[in-house]
Amino acid sequence: MKRAALLVVGALAISLICLGISMAADPIKVGVVLPLTGEQAKFGEIEKNSFLMCLEEINKAGGIKGRPIELLIEDDTGKPDVGRSAVEKLISQDKVVVLSGGYSSSVTYAMCAVAQQRKIPFLVTTGSADKITEQGWDYVFRLNPPVSEYPQALESFMKEVAKTQSVAILHENTLFGQSGSKEFAALCETAGVKVLMKEGYEAGAVDFKPLLVKVKAAKPDMVYMISYIMDAALLMRQSKELEFNPKLFVGGGAGFTLPEFAKNAGDAADDVFSADLWSPKVPYPGAQEYFDNYGKKFGSPTEYHGAEAYASMQVLADVLKRAKDLTPAGVREAMLVTDMKTVFGPVKFIAYGKKKQQNQLPTYLVQWQKGTLETVWPKSVATKPYVYPILPWAEKKK
Repeated sequence: MKRAALLVVGALAISLICLGISMAADPIKVGVVLPLTGEQAKFGEIEKNSFLMCLEEINKAGGIKGRPIELLIEDDTGKPDVGRSAVEKLISQDKVVVLSGGYSSSVTYAMCAVAQQRKIPFLVTTGSADKITEQGWDYVFRLNPPVSEYPQALESFMKEVAKTQSVAILHENTLFGQSGSKEFAALCETAGVKVLMKEGYEAGAVDFKPLLVKVKAAKPDMVYMISYIMDAALLMRQSKELEFNPKLFVGGGAGFTLPEFAKNAGDAADDVFSADLWSPKVPYPGAQEYFDNYGKKFGSPTEYHGAEAYASMQVLADVLKRAKDLTPAGVREAMLVTDMKTVFGPVKFIAYGKKKQQNQLPTYLVQWQKGTLETVWPKSVATKPYVYPILPWAEKKK
């Protein structure tokens, strides 16, 4: 038994040496904070898997400067105070040189404030409230678009196809929901679309019918919802039960794009649209390959949250490779001049409007069709034609 173990260790050592990685080399420590337990754990799981998938490929290819990268992954449980503590631990005890992750906006904002104070670069993966990159912070960079830019493709669809005249906006009362609803309302008003109502709710509600009855009475052409998985599914199931039939239901990303949404909503998910940030069909290097490999490795599909995490790891590897020295200051300097292609799209951190060190990317519109999430707009990347107007619930039953 001992001889077999020695042979395995010896073979591993030879493999690492062949790749240019010394077993004696200290790993480059990178901190990642994600929600691995709690209500947002499904998002954390898909992002963790994607970080580790890309990490494995990087280390197999030789690591960085002959050293492996070590990811130290902490659970924020979806709570800002836990996220802050996790960042403090990674900085003080683990001595990481750079941080990444960040799912919910409220947790991400809290963690970024600590990273800025401690002068450790933080590459935001998903937290999308606009204010995260509007504080003038020098050590905060964001890969994903801000929530105000999520509906870009939806805006053109509303104008060119749906000819939307009125909308009702429902959102959870979090930093993400409040920021996104405010920005979408402003977009609608600029586009001449009447906002009939904008209502917030507490996440995790068990009955949305009183709210939906109020929305139904307003008779909007469209309902735009900013919700996580369970709320998103319940909103759609109860809309069906109430025979509420606007011309289109649209989610603001988040809970509306994960496979669990369709599973929990059942046939109430049919024809529901959502803003989306990515599709395996987009013309980005490695996008389809990442999608296919993730499915093979984990036995379930990935989507834009996973692509964000995989791309974050690609960016971190590129930055660490270019850094003149592997200190937080050295990593930050390299991050500033990032200009590369990833599976999630091009990454270059720029300043525009109130934002600083923000990446800019196009967005897309997807639709659930017979249990599959299809990209439907713009037509140049569509995997299926859009279904519009959506049939009333009673007609779908026939």
